[in-house]
Amino acid sequence: MNDNELPKPIADPYIEAKPAAATAAGYEPLLAQFAREYLLDRRNERRWKLLFRLIWLALIALAAWTIFLQRHHMQNPIAPHTALVEVRGEIAADTEASAELLLSALKSAFEDSGSQAIVLRINSPGGSPVQAGIVYDEIKRLKLKHGKKVYAVVEEMCASGAYYIAAAADEIYVDKASVVGSIGVLMDGFGFTELMGKLGVERRLLTAGANKGMLDPFTPVSPKQQAFAQAMLDQIHQQFIAVVREGRGKRLKETPETFSGLFWNGEQAVALGLADHFGNLDFVAREVVKAEEVIDYTPRDNVAERLAKRFGAAMGEGAIKAMRGGMNLR
Repeated sequence: MNDNELPKPIADPYIEAKPAAATAAGYEPLLAQFAREYLLDRRNERRWKLLFRLIWLALIALAAWTIFLQRHHMQNPIAPHTALVEVRGEIAADTEASAELLLSALKSAFEDSGSQAIVLRINSPGGSPVQAGIVYDEIKRLKLKHGKKVYAVVEEMCASGAYYIAAAADEIYVDKASVVGSIGVLMDGFGFTELMGKLGVERRLLTAGANKGMLDPFTPVSPKQQAFAQAMLDQIHQQFIAVVREGRGKRLKETPETFSGLFWNGEQAVALGLADHFGNLDFVAREVVKAEEVIDYTPRDNVAERLAKRFGAAMGEGAIKAMRGGMNLR
């Protein structure tokens, strides 16, 4: 070794490994924090799942209890009483005034030995002639079978298909300002052929059957098809007229406008024989039926169903995902 050469330092394994050990030690707090957050997240997820399950169980229990009370109430009605069935809103399938729901309510009301008479409380602009016809026919059948009277009580509106149903009643009561009538049938739509020509849009419609595209809004109107549709409307209109004449009988004071689709206020309706008297539900129950106690037979969403719908709309897909692991809603 030359005197000018300095001795090389001896490598210390401890010193060499120190940076790596320090690096690993620096990750330990991060790993611990990650583990804590993961465990906290899992704990919160379990809590939310448990909460959602408890809420649904509470709603199911409330729904079952409400159904039990309703059935118990119907099985043990206050007798004698006036049976109420509401005809509210559009008369159509899958609505509150569908034939399916109204028929169920009417059957229960007629079959109850405590009901002295049935009151149809109507507030509807009308709707499907098919649905209205089904209800009309069932009221006539039930009246004949059970020998109970039916009274229609009009609130704001009893028009078109709603009046079709009311015609089955023994008497119709209105307010002086109620809207009554509109005895007619309509079929509406739009035509876009001129607009398509201006925009340069071509309609390509393929059909199997010469009239399959009848009244297509993007195709010029065919006089033959239009006449066919008009004849169908006229036939349904005649069915409507026959029902009104049958239901109202000699009380109806026909004029050229009676079946024109016009509507009148309650005062005019009484004068024209479209209605009989002025009165509301309480008046009819107390003074006409002589059974002041009113029991509502109208099928409705119970409180639990409404809460469930609101809860489902509010929580949406998140609630379903949270419960997917442990609870089957179907």
